[in-house]
Amino acid sequence: MNQLDALKQHTTVVADTGDFKQLDAFKPQDATTNPSLILKAVQKPEYAPLLAATVAQHRGQPLDGVMDHLLVRFGCEILSIIPGRVSTEVDARLSFDTEATVARGQRLIALYQAQGIAKERVLIKVAATWEGIQAAARLEQLGIHTNLTLLFSFCQAVACGQAKVQLISPFVGRIYDWYKKSAGAAWVEADHAGAKDPGVQSVAQIYHYYKKHGIATEVMGASFRNVGQITALAGCDLLTISPDLLALLAAADAPLAAGLSAKATQKMDIPAVHFDEKSFRFALNEDAMATEKLAEGIRAFCVDAVKLEHLLLAA
Repeated sequence: MNQLDALKQHTTVVADTGDFKQLDAFKPQDATTNPSLILKAVQKPEYAPLLAATVAQHRGQPLDGVMDHLLVRFGCEILSIIPGRVSTEVDARLSFDTEATVARGQRLIALYQAQGIAKERVLIKVAATWEGIQAAARLEQLGIHTNLTLLFSFCQAVACGQAKVQLISPFVGRIYDWYKKSAGAAWVEADHAGAKDPGVQSVAQIYHYYKKHGIATEVMGASFRNVGQITALAGCDLLTISPDLLALLAAADAPLAAGLSAKATQKMDIPAVHFDEKSFRFALNEDAMATEKLAEGIRAFCVDAVKLEHLLLAA
């Protein structure tokens, strides 16, 4: 058994890509997209007809509407291949606007439903800012399930659990990047590998907290830099993995055991905590890594959204 098949015995495997032509090779249950992944896909020649057809069909409409049609077109193609759910992201430029995020999430779901896709097969991705978490709570109350992304801190995860969101995506690789850069020449890779990786430790802390306190929100580790980060989190509810790393897992046959177990958390002493807006903002501010990576992630997604709009205008 290769490591990808072994991982599937412990964890729901999700493909992190907009390039849906790669999905058949790995048989993931779900798939996740974001503006950067869609931008990367539409620049490939094989997706040029899809981009052109979407623009032609909706020419003259507001640009943000054409963008949503493109995202949903990719999502529908993905859902024709996978058995589970696809995550589609709200424009990152709305990350601090609760009302606009709710409206955009509703619009995306309406576009999917117009294509015959049940809302249960779609997760609306929202940045885990305070405003984004409140928007997600509202969407969940409307029966629209959400995936809270750009999540780097324990306080973000606790607030998402309080909001009863469907799923969170803590970013393993970007946490690892920050600590490695911060340490500079003092960083010793072997001392921060596997279960000792700071990104892995962050996800494990969140997973244990959720399972200890019966929080139903699903934990999906995301943003991986190497296979070791993935295998260390075997047993997590879900893991979303790029095609390159899925290929490495499929090519490896080393033994793989679950690193996380919900049953084991019951013996842990993990006190419950609660965050209101003031305490959330303070806790996030106290975490330099999370503050920097959240802001950086939003900026990067905004840049790629603008690039995608330029491609739509040029098509």
